[in-house]
Amino acid sequence: MSTKSTKTVLPAVAMTAVSMVLTLAVVVMWLGTAVPWPVAVVVGLGIDGGWLATLAYERRLAAQGDHNRVVTAVGWCFGLVASGVLVAHALTAEASASAWLAVAWLPIAAKALWLVHGLWERTALTPMALDAIRGIQQEARDEAAVARARLRSEAATEETRLTAVTAAGARVARVQAKTSETLSKAWSTLEEARQGEDTGRALTCVTSRVTPGVTLWELPVWGPVEPVPALEPASALSDTDLEWIVTNIIATEAQKGRSVSYREVATLFRTAGHSASEVRLRAAWKRAVAV
Repeated sequence: MSTKSTKTVLPAVAMTAVSMVLTLAVVVMWLGTAVPWPVAVVVGLGIDGGWLATLAYERRLAAQGDHNRVVTAVGWCFGLVASGVLVAHALTAEASASAWLAVAWLPIAAKALWLVHGLWERTALTPMALDAIRGIQQEARDEAAVARARLRSEAATEETRLTAVTAAGARVARVQAKTSETLSKAWSTLEEARQGEDTGRALTCVTSRVTPGVTLWELPVWGPVEPVPALEPASALSDTDLEWIVTNIIATEAQKGRSVSYREVATLFRTAGHSASEVRLRAAWKRAVAV
């Protein structure tokens, strides 16, 4: 019998022994006045013997892995008889009735302890199986701890990433708001300058030396523009041809009594369908004016 098994069988054995002694003593004291004491002893031993025999048979069946309800019922009947004897003696005793009632439950308690011991035996496992179960439980706990640590780490990483993204987005939003405010102020300033009464005269005064003949300047209006139709590709003009066309434009406008600026010459030049780079056209204009 293993050490763990004795933890359940020893209380059952002790309780059974005490119950048998009490039953025998009570039967002898109770029936000793009515029948000869040997008869009372035989009756008490009969109750204890029947109880012990059924208990031994139950233990034999349990050792074989078997169970018999009839034997179990008989054993419980002997236990109830023993308890009934103790209760009857306590009720008829003139002295110490409460003390006898206090021990009247011992036979039932002994049967209950044997029932607990039988359940323990049916569910008992070998040390190897217990070690395997402990290993499985420990492995499960280890895996759960690793999974929790991984989840916590992933959650912390995701939280850090979201915090960084949120902070970056907030910075971008602040920069965009600041840029929008700056642009709004710039457009407002430009619009005020464009609509001002003295803006054109101030620009004309500053640029009169380089743009003779221009009497009024206006700032451009920022907004939707209409697409300009593409010009038909033309052959590149030589510098001589370019200078002759510019001179012709200036002479034609002079006959009309107008002095034209470079911008007006460039406009008339391109309106006539000619094409040239801004640098070459300005150089031709300067040569034509110098002449």
